[in-house]
Amino acid sequence: MNSHLPHAAPVLLTVDLRGVEQAALAGPDPAPLMARAGLAAAELARKLAGDSGKPVLVLAGPGNNGGDALIVACHLKSWWFKVVVVCPAGTGKYAGDAATALRAWQQAGGEIAATLPAGEEWSLVVDGLFGIGLQRDLAADFIALVEQINAMDAPVLSLDVPSGLDADTGCVRGAAIVADHTLTFIALKPGLLTGDGPDHCGILQVTDLGLGDAVATAPHGVLITDGVLTRLLPPRPRNSHKGTYGSAGIVGGAHGMSGAALLAARAALKCGAGRVYAGLLADDVPLLDPLQPELMLRPADGVLRLEHLSALAAGPGLGDSPDAAEYLDWALEKDLPLVLDADALNLLAAFPELKNKLKQRVVETILTPHPAEAARLLGCDTHQVQADRVATALRLAREFRCGVVLKGCGSVCAWPDGHWAINRSGNPGMATAGMGDVLTGVLVALLAQGVDERHALTAAVHLHGAAADRLVEAGIGPLGLTAGELIDAARMLLNRR
Repeated sequence: MNSHLPHAAPVLLTVDLRGVEQAALAGPDPAPLMARAGLAAAELARKLAGDSGKPVLVLAGPGNNGGDALIVACHLKSWWFKVVVVCPAGTGKYAGDAATALRAWQQAGGEIAATLPAGEEWSLVVDGLFGIGLQRDLAADFIALVEQINAMDAPVLSLDVPSGLDADTGCVRGAAIVADHTLTFIALKPGLLTGDGPDHCGILQVTDLGLGDAVATAPHGVLITDGVLTRLLPPRPRNSHKGTYGSAGIVGGAHGMSGAALLAARAALKCGAGRVYAGLLADDVPLLDPLQPELMLRPADGVLRLEHLSALAAGPGLGDSPDAAEYLDWALEKDLPLVLDADALNLLAAFPELKNKLKQRVVETILTPHPAEAARLLGCDTHQVQADRVATALRLAREFRCGVVLKGCGSVCAWPDGHWAINRSGNPGMATAGMGDVLTGVLVALLAQGVDERHALTAAVHLHGAAADRLVEAGIGPLGLTAGELIDAARMLLNRR
């Protein structure tokens, strides 16, 4: 069993997982997947239960997830644990390997209860109620059971996915187990990594059940890990100068919102761009940024006229004025890698002609919407966006023919060719103003230094969250963490690679 999440770990949707399972079971010597899953889970359960002497509660649902749970119960009983098995839906629906697991439990002298015993204290609860096959909201009696489990003072180990959590979307189906540990089988699922998943799965581990080669060849997304920062930027030669590392332009900062553009510009400078120009729409452009005098502040049209820019970003504090729309139109025409964020996205949603111009671009372009901005771009509501974050990110990428990151818990990166990736770095301290502006600055800095669009997108998203994690580890936040504080932390992480 893998005790940690591997670099570039595959993430599979349910339909693709089913294909891997069916192929493994279709050969002349079918893989004993349930037996392998049950043993891996039992070994982890043994460690988690410890030697308190309290019994282990095993919840076995009506499908294959229940079969996995019954095998866990058999192993624990053979290791002299006291085990109580509860099958709330009865045992009449077990078939195939799950029925075999039930017989093995009964032959070992195990009993089946229909309801939770009252007044018992548990060393561990093993959640095997529902797995990846859950397609609808839980019935009222199962919702009540989930609420009972969540109220218990005992650690919970979920098998494959916490029961009630949609494996593809990370949405809660009426109610879901809040696990302390989740052991997921064959490969990671997107629902564990985005949406409500991270708040329900606890410590996440994956075991491939011996199907690693089959998983690698199946259609899948990936989990972005620290490895994305390795060799992101080559070592700098001594014989170099500021022009070697590109010139980044940032257009935004309308009246009352210049801070957004300055945050992006500061992030771009401290993440390695050789020169950074902040083009502001404010009536009175300040002569300098007193906190970062190295930045070159210009009127927005002055930056857009520069001939030596290496990459451009538009949107932080841009506003919705006619001038803002004109400058965005101008930015879309530039033959430069382009990052579009914040008000640039809202202007795209409002003006079909800008959308069409975006779709016609042939140069690298990245959109960085949060869910509300994504909903505006797609003409839907935020609930629809959040109902399937992977599908939404892919739809945006295909419709606008560019790279996309749908920000939020488990940010999803996607590209027009159908590839996608999920990021796990970051924490709730990032739920504050200006964080998206800093991400825009990191992105435009990497593009200005010549990093290709896909690598720049995944690296910037991961670095952005990892910087926040590093600050929290140092005692800065999550409460009161500010966007500006992320910039120096991101620079430090970049320089450690």
